[in-house]
Amino acid sequence: MGSRTERVHGTLTAWDDDRGFGFITPAQGTGKTFVHIKAFPAGHTRPQLGEALTFDIEQSADGKRRAARVHPAGKRMLSSSGRTPARRTSRAARYLPILFFVAGYLVVNTLWPIPVWVAGLYLAASIVCFSFYAVDKSAATAGRWRVSETTLLLWGVIGGWPGAIVAQQTLRHKTQKASFRSAFRGSVIVNLIVFLVFATPAFALFVEWTRRPLF
Repeated sequence: MGSRTERVHGTLTAWDDDRGFGFITPAQGTGKTFVHIKAFPAGHTRPQLGEALTFDIEQSADGKRRAARVHPAGKRMLSSSGRTPARRTSRAARYLPILFFVAGYLVVNTLWPIPVWVAGLYLAASIVCFSFYAVDKSAATAGRWRVSETTLLLWGVIGGWPGAIVAQQTLRHKTQKASFRSAFRGSVIVNLIVFLVFATPAFALFVEWTRRPLF
């Protein structure tokens, strides 16, 4: 068990949201101090780059320095360009894609009735997808074998992307990796295209068009 040595001020200069750890650069002195998500108080918002913090420095059993009992020190420090980090989008706004989809689903169902099993598929896939995100989050924190991103994206394409959005926001997982975010948006678009093609007359009209003689 580490021993407490001192209380210092610093700035969060590196953070891996998926793995739940990063590094704090002390206001005085050199080097960076490792910090794990568990060192932050319960209920603390997800750590953000540029955030000013106060913390204790402990030395672990293997002799490495780590931050403990981390608390916000006030307003975030300015970035190198002299501007504060952009305000994060409100959490409620991040659920808008789900609300829009539900509204669109109801409209389509009113015009062209959709089989009940389709809604069941979206619900079941969302539950499975949320579970995979939870398992991956736990594995990332504990350093265990991760769920592949391909699996997460595949379940999103199948129809689990609403559950993925809920998992991303409630678990704060897979929200910062740009390549994954881009691939995830693509998986949602693919699913919506497939849904519109088969849930509306679009597919039937296309088939009818292909059967028409060219001349």
